[in-house]
Amino acid sequence: MDAARADPAAGLDVDKLTYEIFSILESKFLFGYDDPKLFSAGASPQQPGAGSGKATPLRALAPQQSKGKVCILSIDGGGRAADGLLAGAALVRLEASLRRRTGDDGARLADFFDVAAGSGAGGVLAAMLVARGPEGRPLFSAEDALAFLLRSLRRGWSDGGGGGGGLRALFRRPGAAAFRKLFGDLTLRDTVRPVLVPCYDLATGGPFLFSRADAVETRAYDFRLRDVCAATCAGSGGSAAAVEARSCDGSTRIAAVGGGVALGNPTAAAITHVLNNKREFPLAAGVEDLLVVSIGSGEAEPRGAASTSEIVRIAAEGVADMVDQAVAMAFGHNRTSNYIRIQATGTPRASRGGAAKGGCGVAEEMLAQKNVESVLFRGKKVAEQTNAEKLERFAHELVKERDRRRTSPVSPTIVKQQPSTPAAAPPASYSNLVSHMLTSIM
Repeated sequence: MDAARADPAAGLDVDKLTYEIFSILESKFLFGYDDPKLFSAGASPQQPGAGSGKATPLRALAPQQSKGKVCILSIDGGGRAADGLLAGAALVRLEASLRRRTGDDGARLADFFDVAAGSGAGGVLAAMLVARGPEGRPLFSAEDALAFLLRSLRRGWSDGGGGGGGLRALFRRPGAAAFRKLFGDLTLRDTVRPVLVPCYDLATGGPFLFSRADAVETRAYDFRLRDVCAATCAGSGGSAAAVEARSCDGSTRIAAVGGGVALGNPTAAAITHVLNNKREFPLAAGVEDLLVVSIGSGEAEPRGAASTSEIVRIAAEGVADMVDQAVAMAFGHNRTSNYIRIQATGTPRASRGGAAKGGCGVAEEMLAQKNVESVLFRGKKVAEQTNAEKLERFAHELVKERDRRRTSPVSPTIVKQQPSTPAAAPPASYSNLVSHMLTSIM
C-alpha cells in the first residue's frame, strides 16, 4: 500500500492491465469469437503516443475499415402492465426521427436495423416491426405496434385486471385471436429482417431462441409468428401456465414459459448471434462492427410484501441489468458511440395504479428521464442526456450508416439467406448455439 501511494503510476498501470484482461475475457466468454491477436505478446495495450492514462481495448487497435456496421435492435420484456410502454414510445420517437432526417414519410425501423430481438412484450413489438407485408415491405409501423400494446393494456384494465390482466388474457394460449389477427399464418421466414425471440423450454430445461436463421435452414425450426409471440409471453402477469409451440412441420415442440424468465434482456444473445452467423453477417468480426440500441422495460416501484411473481420480476430485472453491464464492458470505449441502453429508473408516478390509463404520457415521462450508463468498475452513472436525446443521437448514426451503404463500394454487410431444402434431420441450429452459451452464463 505504501509503495502504491508513493508511485501513483503503479496503481494506474494495474488499472490498465485489469481493463485489458477484462476486455479479453469479456470478448471470449460473452461473444465467443477467437482473435489470436488479443493474446499477442507484442501487442501494446495503449495507442502509441497516448498519454492520457486511459486504457484502450486491444481489439480497438485494429485498422479501421469502411465495411460498415450491423445495426441491432433489442427490446426487453416482461409481464407487468407497463412492460412494453417505454419500448413502444421509444420506437415511435426513433422512427419519427428517422423519417424526419431522411425526408421519407414511409420509412420503417426495419429499413435501418439489420436484426431485431425482443423478449416478452418486446418480442411482440420486434415481430410486428419485421413482419413482411404483401408487397415485401414491413407490415407494421412503430405507431401500429404501440397502438396494439395500448389497446391490449386498456382491455385488461377494463376487465378488472389492473393492466396486467390484459397481458394474461391476450397471451394465454398459442394462436390467440389477437395474434392470429395480427400475423395470420406468417412464419419466421416471412420477415423482412432476421428476428430473435427467446422463451424458456420446460422440456429441455433451458432457453430456446426462435430465429429466422434456423427457420430458413430447416422447416423443423420455422414457427408461426403468432405462436412465437405466445411462447415468449407465456406466464405473463403472474400466470404460471406454459404454452406449447409447434414448428410448421410439427417436428419440433416447445413447452414454453415467457422470455422474461429465460432472457429478459436479449441484447447479448443478439450480439452473439450476429458474430457467429457468418452466413448472413460475414463482415461482423467484433463489437466494433456493431451499432446496438437496447431498450428496457422500466423498473417497477418498490412494494412491501413480495409475491412469487414479484420475486421473479426482481430477479429478471437484475439479470437484465447484468447483461447491460456485461455488454457495455465488452464494447469498451466504443460503448459511447456503438451502444446505447434506454431504461427508465423506476415507474413514473403517473403509472402507479393506471399504466393503461396513462398510456403514452407514462412512456414520455420515462423518455424524459436522464439516461443511465454502465461504467467499467463503477456501476451506473447518470448521463447528461435524456433517454429521448440519446435516441436522437442514435437516429443520426443509423441514417449515416444507411447513407454509407448506398455509396460504399465495399461488399454488403448483410447477405440475405435463402431457404434451403428441408433436411431429414435438422442441423445444429443457431438457437442451440446461443442457448448453450446463455446457459453457461446463467
